[in-house]
Amino acid sequence: MTAILAPESLLMTKNSMNPLLETLQAYPFERLRTLLAGVTPADKELIDFSIGEPRHPAPAIVSEAIIEHLHGLAEYPKVLGDLRLRQAIADWASQRFALPAGFLDPERHVIPANGSREALFSVAQAVLPPCQTSKPLVLLPNPFYQIYEGAALLAGAEPYYLNCDTSGQPDFLAVEESVWARCALLYINSPHNPTGATLPLEMLGWLIRKARQHGFVLAADECYSELYPEGGAPAGILEAAAATGSLAQVLAFHSLSKRSSIPGARSGFVAGDADILKAFVRYRTYLGAATPPFIQAAAIAAWRDEQHVQHTRADYARKFAAAHDILGALLPVETPAGGFYLWPRVGDGEAFVRALYEAEHVRCLPGAYLARNAHGVHPGKDRVRIALVGNLEDCVDGLQRMRHFMEQHPISTINKS
Repeated sequence: MTAILAPESLLMTKNSMNPLLETLQAYPFERLRTLLAGVTPADKELIDFSIGEPRHPAPAIVSEAIIEHLHGLAEYPKVLGDLRLRQAIADWASQRFALPAGFLDPERHVIPANGSREALFSVAQAVLPPCQTSKPLVLLPNPFYQIYEGAALLAGAEPYYLNCDTSGQPDFLAVEESVWARCALLYINSPHNPTGATLPLEMLGWLIRKARQHGFVLAADECYSELYPEGGAPAGILEAAAATGSLAQVLAFHSLSKRSSIPGARSGFVAGDADILKAFVRYRTYLGAATPPFIQAAAIAAWRDEQHVQHTRADYARKFAAAHDILGALLPVETPAGGFYLWPRVGDGEAFVRALYEAEHVRCLPGAYLARNAHGVHPGKDRVRIALVGNLEDCVDGLQRMRHFMEQHPISTINKS
């Protein structure tokens, strides 16, 4: 007979949940669903610019590698992954960031990850000190990828928001020494989601020195590093670390989701400080964060090929050019230094997104959902994020609908409604 829990038992079960879960804010797309609930959109096919999910066809070499290695379903994957994958990653990173021979050892300085997202989240659980009377700080750009905030909160740390200025990145030089002294983990994002702004090599080097001075971990999210205008490859944290001769305190996070348009593969890597990675691997062994062998085979093929990435960059260049042609007279759209987002200022972002969805069945993301009010400023409230992730035809259709909407509904009238 199944026992029936008494009300007191139910209360006990509820109270046994981790209370830190209550500190997590609703994810941006959950907030977007709430915003649009009850809105009847125009009778047109949906054009979705809200989520940063590349919809380009997967490279044939990736699909073929998965099919060829499906026999790997019979194996438990190893957390450290296949050495051939780690070697392919080390070779790619060494060439991409002009690293000295042997600087990145695939056996000590590289581990595979199930996309950069899970690694960016779980690294906080692995490196942040528990149960401190004075909570350690996790510094993050504002606006930001919400995984950084959630990772800090669930590790019992305090998020400290660094507002992005007109450059699209935080002014790190303005951060007070007392803040750096409490910092245990710094997330940087270059190219930045959603502004597309990059950090120059000199600033990356300055941040590395600051990390070593104060003993915090520098986690560089570079998942958009391969999406950039022609001739404008952004600098990377590994390149800056090589200039110092050491990877101490540095971790670089990369992914194939954006670079190779295979978000469903959930494949990326972490590279950097050998001692931190050794401890991180121990944590991940208990977590079970291991990449399936057939995905590892696909990743090897992807990291060894640049031709498909060049085609991808050309596709995004055409879409940004279309955005300039179609919206340039109505919105201050700029081609970012990296990534695939437009980040225009529209006044009340929520009102704009809701009205656009209703009038044209085009879905964007309010910038307010990607930022917090910090130090008296909310850097996303008056903006929207437009992800140019579909094919050129769909993007042009969506951009033209946006233009028609703005011609019929000036921003000033939207903000008053």
